[in-house]
Amino acid sequence: MSRIVMKFGGTSVADLDRIRAVAARVKRERDAGHEVAVVVSAMSGTTNQLVAWCQALSPLHDAREYDAVVATGEQVTTGLLAIALQEIGVEARSWQGWQIPIRTDNAHGKARIAAIEGAELIRRMQAGQVAVVSGFQGISPTGRITTLGRGGSDTSAVALAAALKADRCDIYTDVDGVYTTDPRIVPKARKLAKISYEEMLELASVGAKVLQTRSVELAMNEHVRVQVLSSFADLPGTLVVDEDEIVEKETVSGIAYSRDEAKITLRRVPDRPGVAAGVFGPLAQQAVNVDMIVQNIAADGTTDLTFTVGKADLPRALAALEALRPQIGFAEVQTDTDVAKISVVGVGMRSHAGVAATMFRALADKAINIEVISTSEIKVSVLVASEYTELAVRALHTAYGLDAA
Repeated sequence: MSRIVMKFGGTSVADLDRIRAVAARVKRERDAGHEVAVVVSAMSGTTNQLVAWCQALSPLHDAREYDAVVATGEQVTTGLLAIALQEIGVEARSWQGWQIPIRTDNAHGKARIAAIEGAELIRRMQAGQVAVVSGFQGISPTGRITTLGRGGSDTSAVALAAALKADRCDIYTDVDGVYTTDPRIVPKARKLAKISYEEMLELASVGAKVLQTRSVELAMNEHVRVQVLSSFADLPGTLVVDEDEIVEKETVSGIAYSRDEAKITLRRVPDRPGVAAGVFGPLAQQAVNVDMIVQNIAADGTTDLTFTVGKADLPRALAALEALRPQIGFAEVQTDTDVAKISVVGVGMRSHAGVAATMFRALADKAINIEVISTSEIKVSVLVASEYTELAVRALHTAYGLDAA
């Protein structure tokens, strides 16, 4: 008998019929002899509505009261699922974050989990009761409800699996696994049976929306085996595991893309020590995450500094840069939001040469110009004009032999 955590997102519990379907899935696992805890999100659209109400009343609302409001969506779902399970003969009880408790820091709206006290849940599960737990929420050191930020239910599920010493954490979503790329762009994309934590983390960070980045990082740190499955079809999913569990490592496992990038170029920046720190330090203080960076040095003692930020961070970044202009002394700021980041990811890159060359050649063959390049040990990313996104993804998917037969 194993202990598993099952997580269901908003589309999986969007209405009462889907909640009944989730209850039936949970019952199958319990009837198979497993100890089961379930983590649920709010019903689809509920959190957006709650957020909108907060913003309509006050654009600069108190973050503590915001958390008190938006956490209610998950409270409704846990109660409804517990009722649905009881109706089909499964002993179940709903749990809110503060009841377990899931302890977090004080960062309301984007709290991080500090500890989960799972002893009582384990006792109940061993007695045959299914624990239905609210995702996305916890309790602060001062006793206030906190929320973990968008996508936080994935993080809740993985953290709970680690605290309960679960054998596996099953994430049920509207896709049936992790694919080599977006099947909507490349119909020949293949579903992966297994993918390493490192690869999934890179794919999540560069645009793949299957799992939330924080949840993958936590799974990797706590060695929680994660399985991505479809809520709507009984199909094998994808296991996210330690690299050691993957016998044959592909050179490239997947192609990801993101249209959420904005490119910023500072023209004619003085080329002297400390300038980069003077630019990127204040951006970090404004919580602007800088991704790709390239610097071109001119003969006249100046340089052009180009980097990317998330589109949502662009207004904040520009305000910070304009405040810096007098002390840094750059000539102008240029921006471009019509760009996309394309990334190839694979642990096999560590032992195979020529991965970047293949990427550059494939894009050149399609007359796609590369604007910025960045690399890591298992990833190569390029910035291109957004109009070439789909063409680039298809070309690279074929170039690395990822097309299904």
